[in-house]
Amino acid sequence: MTISQSILSSTPVRASFRDPAGKLLRIEQRIVRIVENSASPHLAAFLSSKTAAQFSGSGRLVNSHYVEPDEARRILFALNGHVSDEVPATVVEHELIPFPSFPYEWPPEMLAAAGNLTLDIAEGLLEEGLGLKDASPYNVLFRGPRPVFIDVLSAECRQPDDPTWLPYAQFVRMFVLPLLVYRFCGVPTSLYLAGRGDGIEPEEVYRLLSFFDRLRNPALVHVTLPTWLAKIRDPEDMSIYRRKSLRKHTEVQFVLRSIFRSLRSSLTSLEPRQSTSRWTDYAQSHSYAPGAFEAKRGFVEKALTDFPAARVLDAGCNTGFFSAIAARTGSSVVAIDSDAPVVGMLWRNALRDGLDILPLVVNMARPSPAVGWRNQEWPSFLERSHNRFDAVLMLALIHHLTATEGIPVSEIFRMAKDLTRRYLLIEYIDPSDPMFKKLVRGRETLFASLSRQAFEASANRFFDIVRSQQLTPERHLYVMVKRNVH
Repeated sequence: MTISQSILSSTPVRASFRDPAGKLLRIEQRIVRIVENSASPHLAAFLSSKTAAQFSGSGRLVNSHYVEPDEARRILFALNGHVSDEVPATVVEHELIPFPSFPYEWPPEMLAAAGNLTLDIAEGLLEEGLGLKDASPYNVLFRGPRPVFIDVLSAECRQPDDPTWLPYAQFVRMFVLPLLVYRFCGVPTSLYLAGRGDGIEPEEVYRLLSFFDRLRNPALVHVTLPTWLAKIRDPEDMSIYRRKSLRKHTEVQFVLRSIFRSLRSSLTSLEPRQSTSRWTDYAQSHSYAPGAFEAKRGFVEKALTDFPAARVLDAGCNTGFFSAIAARTGSSVVAIDSDAPVVGMLWRNALRDGLDILPLVVNMARPSPAVGWRNQEWPSFLERSHNRFDAVLMLALIHHLTATEGIPVSEIFRMAKDLTRRYLLIEYIDPSDPMFKKLVRGRETLFASLSRQAFEASANRFFDIVRSQQLTPERHLYVMVKRNVH
């Protein structure tokens, strides 16, 4: 395929269509950004800054480089049918982040980490006369457990006498307030990040809080006072959005650093101290007879060694015990679970141990849908995952999908087939298993036809069984290979 053919078959990165300064394209395995001429000086200043070099070097800013002029012209010509000889648009290529995830799939710990990275970059740019005009969590992706700032067009040349950080309110709405509602009310952060493009307003949070919580920091600063002041402020007064000026450069620096310090303090106070739920010790404490869990660990570890997989999806990962095994055998792991506290715990452990694990809050029975304008800005989890992984782990998951969600076993294998390119490691759990019975809640007759033989027969429609082991009379492990794989 020629470059022109590749470009013509390119896929726009749909979440970029709102940015008037440029647009992103995916050309096969390349991410290319076409930058409007008006934004090119700001981009050049940012990419040549010491801050950009520092953050790129540490992996916290997406690596970017200008595309050679001849290739840039070919890209622009293939897209537009013409290229101006006088002032062609700028074309920049970015590194490809392995698996894109979105803020509504992050546990609170990851949202706070993305917020801190945004503040780190904003503060680093101060000395160089630059700033951020945008402070959205959608400007961040995660490479494994580490946040990476990706929106290079959100940096701009700053007025040196202006002490205003215009994205302040946006940062509060999209980082601070979702974390605050989670901490004070237990409302998942995803509720305000999936269905809303600009976060949550202080007045709405105010209605959720108790009288005493309204007077506690950081709620007092970010919720209560803004709500009270909004009642006495003229709604037609736009003066709060006008640029301000101070005479001394040092005063501007002091004001802006104070703003960043205050926001960072709010994030720190709201970040979960310790992620716990009824599922945090589930895997090892509730399900296995003595020695069975160790046998399971050995089976999975040997399978991942004998059947190497560069990319692994751990579906129903819990605290990530088996995700860590996969990562330590050299796999890049995406680990999903519907319980935010266990995903948060896994994120902390992966970051601490330097493991290539991206933990996400995703319910396998109701995976993240496509959202945004025309449901086309941020693709669904299944679209991003289709045929993406060399191996999929479904360990201690089947009984949750069948007993709790009513998903037929045949449909589980059909989904696994769509996700994995080659291997499936799956655990069969019989309806006679104590945990299965607990989940069924007296509906045993619905699962009378589920047996190991029926389970294997369903698997054989899509997979060949290459290895199996009995853990207990009720639990069996399998390694399967996807059929028609060459």
